[in-house]
Amino acid sequence: MSIQLAKIPSPDLIRGFVAVGRRMSITLAANDLFLTQSAVSRQIHTLEEALGVKLFLRGHRAIAFTSEGEYLFRVADGSMQQLQDAVGALQDQLRQRPVTLTASIGFVGLWLLPRLGKFQQQHPDIEISLSANNQMVDLRQKGIDLAIRYCAQAALPEGARPLFGETISPVAHPTLGLMHLFDPKLIEDSVLLEFDGDLRPWWSWQAWLQAQGWSGIKPKGILRFNQYDQMIHAALAGQGIALGRRELIADMLEDGRLIALDTLQAGPASNQIYGLIQADPSPRKEIQAVIDWILDEAGLTPPLPG
Repeated sequence: MSIQLAKIPSPDLIRGFVAVGRRMSITLAANDLFLTQSAVSRQIHTLEEALGVKLFLRGHRAIAFTSEGEYLFRVADGSMQQLQDAVGALQDQLRQRPVTLTASIGFVGLWLLPRLGKFQQQHPDIEISLSANNQMVDLRQKGIDLAIRYCAQAALPEGARPLFGETISPVAHPTLGLMHLFDPKLIEDSVLLEFDGDLRPWWSWQAWLQAQGWSGIKPKGILRFNQYDQMIHAALAGQGIALGRRELIADMLEDGRLIALDTLQAGPASNQIYGLIQADPSPRKEIQAVIDWILDEAGLTPPLPG
């Protein structure tokens, strides 16, 4: 006859009983459970009282099952082993689960990927799954651990970590022979690379030219892009002048693949920043390692002067 779940003795008592039954030694069972010998003895005594039967026959130097104890052990040992296997499998899945991170296509391509090799060298056992997506998603609903969002700082959700802002200025490949844009004729002789994926004024060449007082100036040509990283790759290929996010392309500016062009006047300023959001306020250690790495790398990405 089965009994109600509430009437089953505490799992701690059953675990102590199984440990003793497997070892046939209270001392060895106590070592397995990281408990004292007296604590395990009390567990066995409490279980016997709860069941109303003796489970062990105690000799001077040995113990043996009673018939009731042997019957309970056969069932409890099998059930405990199944529980051990199930918990172990769940922990293995958790250890093997990659850290999922979403960010905009441009951020992934220009900032994350060039730095990812460094993280993999430091943490070869941690797998990262990247989702390059410009859409805002619910992290918990989509099963995503981390997100890097591009928005005004006031729009970041509670608990988000600001990484850095953005400084926008014209950039070009050295083969174009440009160091500055002080003369409107330089615009007339150049192809401008226009980012159409964001309609805010700091991405508009028209707004930038107005800031220089050159509203009527027409460029040699315009190439338009709906993805920011595509525009930067076009600039790297020498196809024209782009308005560059200097924080995202800092490595390219430092090693000379692109040149930041001096201007007479600053263009429209961006009020956007990048922020790190985590789905779980108490993340597992693999996620925390990725968080710490991103924060460290962001600290190495200050706004560039000029």
